[in-house]
Amino acid sequence: MHRRRRTALLLAATLATAAPLLTACGDEAHPGAAAVVGDDRITVSQLENRVSEVRTAQRAAIADDTQYGQAIAQSGGLTREILNNMVLDRVLHRAAQDAGVTVSRNEVTRVRADLEDKPGGVEALERDWLQTYGIPPERIDENLRLQLEAQKLAAQLGTDTSGPAFWKALSDASKKLDVDLNPRYGTWDPEKNSRVEAKLPWLRQVTQAGSQETA
Repeated sequence: MHRRRRTALLLAATLATAAPLLTACGDEAHPGAAAVVGDDRITVSQLENRVSEVRTAQRAAIADDTQYGQAIAQSGGLTREILNNMVLDRVLHRAAQDAGVTVSRNEVTRVRADLEDKPGGVEALERDWLQTYGIPPERIDENLRLQLEAQKLAAQLGTDTSGPAFWKALSDASKKLDVDLNPRYGTWDPEKNSRVEAKLPWLRQVTQAGSQETA
């Protein structure tokens, strides 16, 4: 068999066997979980439901099939982006709790009412939140509460939401929660407060071995 052909088959076989092992590894520790954040499990089902909510809202907002297809193409990493946000939301909430920050339902209601009073009303609010933040209509109140928590936390720290003190508070909360992602979705970096793609050393080793064989 030609060396390049044999190397390609070896790599394909390794990918086919290793990928299920990675998935099983994450599922074995936390069955059905996309992530574990402290005592809170974000299940794969919950994550899929959130993705479905966004896709349904996009479909309702974009009647033209071509434009909808373009929107889908532009948000190809939606599942990972949503998981990142679901984890970060919990980290932010923990940081706010640690600082004694609370947000009442009345505060959320007032902020939403102010936004709905702007030109375009409810329709403009729902459209803007979907396009700008990827937030479907049914999640707007939840997002407003989180934004208020972030603003209050930053104010208490004497900074804004882009300041180092604010992000350090989130990093501290992230470490306390010991975020654990299912390997299929990458890993969580508490310093960056963000999901990062998993490093797969076995893939690099196989690739290097293949290069040496074909040299």
